[in-house]
Amino acid sequence: MEGHRFWQYMAAGSVAGMAEHMAMFPVDTLKTRMQTVAASASSSSQHHHPTVGRLLASIVRSEGPSGLYRGIAAIGLGAGPAHAAYFAVYELCKDRLGGNRQDGRHHPLIHAASGVAATIASDALLTPMDVVKQRLQLRWSPYSGVRDCVVRMLRDEGIKAFYASYRTTVLMNAPFTAVHFATYEAVKKILTEIAPENASEERLLVHLTAGGAAGALASAVTTPLDVVKTRLQCQGVCGADTFNGSSIRMVMEKIVAKEGPRALLQGLKPRVLFHAPAAAICWSTYEAMKSYLQRNTHQISSSP
Repeated sequence: MEGHRFWQYMAAGSVAGMAEHMAMFPVDTLKTRMQTVAASASSSSQHHHPTVGRLLASIVRSEGPSGLYRGIAAIGLGAGPAHAAYFAVYELCKDRLGGNRQDGRHHPLIHAASGVAATIASDALLTPMDVVKQRLQLRWSPYSGVRDCVVRMLRDEGIKAFYASYRTTVLMNAPFTAVHFATYEAVKKILTEIAPENASEERLLVHLTAGGAAGALASAVTTPLDVVKTRLQCQGVCGADTFNGSSIRMVMEKIVAKEGPRALLQGLKPRVLFHAPAAAICWSTYEAMKSYLQRNTHQISSSP
């Protein structure tokens, strides 16, 4: 694997995932609130589709700045291990499938397939903590913290509640990750070819730009599935609807029948605002950490 070891990908991915989620957490809170407010709101339509600015002002005014960070401990516990698996599986699959061949060509199908494999592994680790995080992000969350949420969910709903949205999450993140990785590798290749002397593999600007473009495009096209995932993870909490099963089609039909097609695009703006800079932060951190670990490992192995 070109000098890299499996643990290096895991370490770099873990740091990148933590940096991404911690830095952009307030925007994620806005997205969750926008996607759930209509499900538990009254019939007054003015509350069904709040704008990003109005919602942000409301949270800060009524809950203080800390209201934007409820649930951050849950994602802190889940993001490290999940992203370690995410990047390690991606790099392993890309290498095994021939994506690292030095033939001067772009391999979008290999990058997409490697990304899908990575998200299946990552989501198995992250989904339980993502459920806890989103329940804590709700305006009138009945839980006092991560431990309280986990204990009460296990007692009242069983362990299956932590994976109620897993199928939807994978079905959402498979196309998300396929678009994300293919776009990232393509933009990175284009930037490198435009100005190879200024946009080398290790330069920060290349990773920031390619990561931002990948995150924005992938998040936009998968927003309806993200709405379904959020509704499944928060069902029955704070007056939100409950669903008899985890069928994506069933949930979508219920949302459209009650709130109209626009509801499937709720949270689009904060989702893009989250994933564009988050992906830029994540990729630039990951590539920097990977290079750092590679250099240090090489120095240690070459020392007498």
